[in-house]
Amino acid sequence: MRYSAEHKQETRAKVVAAAGRVFRKEGYGGAGIDALTKAAGVTNGAFYGHFKTKSEAFRTAVLSGLEDLRQGVAALKASEPQGWLTTFVGFYLGYKRTCDLGESCALPSLSPDVMRAEDDTRAAYTAELQRLVEEVAAGLSENCDPSAIAVSREDRAIVLLAMLSGGVTLARAVSDPGMSDRIAHLVGQAALRLSGREERVSSD
Repeated sequence: MRYSAEHKQETRAKVVAAAGRVFRKEGYGGAGIDALTKAAGVTNGAFYGHFKTKSEAFRTAVLSGLEDLRQGVAALKASEPQGWLTTFVGFYLGYKRTCDLGESCALPSLSPDVMRAEDDTRAAYTAELQRLVEEVAAGLSENCDPSAIAVSREDRAIVLLAMLSGGVTLARAVSDPGMSDRIAHLVGQAALRLSGREERVSSD
């Protein structure tokens, strides 16, 4: 039986989405092909019809996750031109910090495995991260606290993303909910000060 191009695209999208959830939750080393196919509801043959190796599926899942984040930032900028950053920081340090690990942001959850990945994956990650940085930078004000180390909008975007992803990593790792909330609160306030904003961010 031959499937239509649309069906193949839908199956591929389903496999990529499922792979992203499994890799986030189990890590690259803990996610076998059987776990990926089971999560996607497809056979091994269907999986290998779209990806030659697990590493190729991982690379695709990473890029898809970063693209989802970039598109989310772009959508927020379009809907809330003035307050998008406050909303973004609150959502990132709130829901994305406390949701199931399989639904977490690709930046903190998949980057550690990218560090150990082959050159092709790291190069693709680098290019996609640059696009994300540019998207965030385009939404930042030219004004900045003169005492800040990072001056350009792109520099501040890099620091902002590093602070948020690092903050979420620490906040998820600790066992004390109060400590997790404290980390999120402090990182959120620092992130907004970096951007030149003083709004109070909610990370509940």
